[in-house]
Amino acid sequence: MALSSILKPEAVKVFSAASSKKRLFQEIGDVAHSAYGLDPQNTVEALLERESLGPTGVGHGVALPHARVPEIDSVIGIFLMLETPIDFGAVDRQPVDIAFSLFAPEESGVEHLKALALVSRTLRDSALCSKLRANPDSATLYTLLTEAQPVAA
Repeated sequence: MALSSILKPEAVKVFSAASSKKRLFQEIGDVAHSAYGLDPQNTVEALLERESLGPTGVGHGVALPHARVPEIDSVIGIFLMLETPIDFGAVDRQPVDIAFSLFAPEESGVEHLKALALVSRTLRDSALCSKLRANPDSATLYTLLTEAQPVAA
């Protein structure tokens, strides 16, 4: 699996002001709608429901919000770079400025987990995250992400 198989160029965005986790989820819902045709309300509710189980902020300024939704038949991704980091309740208590959101079909099992592992390994690369943070252009971000080779687990 490659990031290019789950991430469309139009699903990569830079946002200047998401004031809270809920507002970030609303932005993700808007991108999910414009890039993939998903219902924005359903995606936000799915993310909030998943987040209620525990925060998806994995540390080092990175969050991996994810959820299952009934409207799709394969895993899809959305990447958001925040110009202003927000509190996300991350494990290291650091604010988040990189969010890679995944949506999977309700019945998906291993594919969802493989995608989550791929994104996690990719964004664990501090050099890649530095490049992402230094290039606030959606097209450049997409290229950096899809050309990145995830570090071995």
